[in-house]
Amino acid sequence: MTLDRFIGIKYREDGEKVERLTGILRELGVGCARTIEERVDLQFDALRSLRKKLGDDETFLKLVVANSIVSYQLSGKGEDWWWEFSRWFSKGLRGRGIVEAYALFLPNSRTNRRLTAGKLRRLEKLEPLLGKLTLRDLRAYYFDGMIRLREDLATALGSSKSAKTVVFAVKMFGYAGRIAFGEFVPYPMGVEIPADVRINAYTKRLTNEPPVSFWNRIAEETGVPPLHIDSILWPVLGGKGEVVERLRKYCGEKAEKVLELRDL
Repeated sequence: MTLDRFIGIKYREDGEKVERLTGILRELGVGCARTIEERVDLQFDALRSLRKKLGDDETFLKLVVANSIVSYQLSGKGEDWWWEFSRWFSKGLRGRGIVEAYALFLPNSRTNRRLTAGKLRRLEKLEPLLGKLTLRDLRAYYFDGMIRLREDLATALGSSKSAKTVVFAVKMFGYAGRIAFGEFVPYPMGVEIPADVRINAYTKRLTNEPPVSFWNRIAEETGVPPLHIDSILWPVLGGKGEVVERLRKYCGEKAEKVLELRDL
């Protein structure tokens, strides 16, 4: 329970819209979110390609976590950034550490060349944690529901457990874990939605409640964890026409339910 709910703060919300939202999410469920993640999201394709070319699951999983931590203030679309990452690291670290590799990569990136110094400092904080992890450790993170991963990332970075890049790293690690280990583990209810600009703007159309607490509540009411809700909202809030085409191709009738969320 969030502090706001504990002390009884009342927020304004559009009850009709929120009721429609919860009804759609309840109908779509985790199954639809999984289809969007694995068949519609271009980032999943980028990770699948990287893993195939690397042939090294330990390096693959560590790179996905590292890349998530610097996935902010992009100079291009997220899907393009993850494909650029996939292509750059398709031959691995080439004998370098993660910080050294990114010191070469980021200044030459087309889609993530802002705030390079700060991003490298974040990787310097993260590298000791990643350096000591084995594939067995990474597997344990995945199959224990990824909560411990979130805690360890927040500790390493000195940030909040609900920080946008921390919870986004959990989401992308979940993608990578499915690819590497061949099994689907749903995201835990206790990991918050990444409250980025698009989520914040969308939330304001529904309520003046803080986005993280609002989506935690919606998750509880619908049974769809926040990170899976994020996946369902992503085609609605994204700008690529290709994404909507893929949504209709792979989600069938449920695609129209997803697209109804644009009208809220």
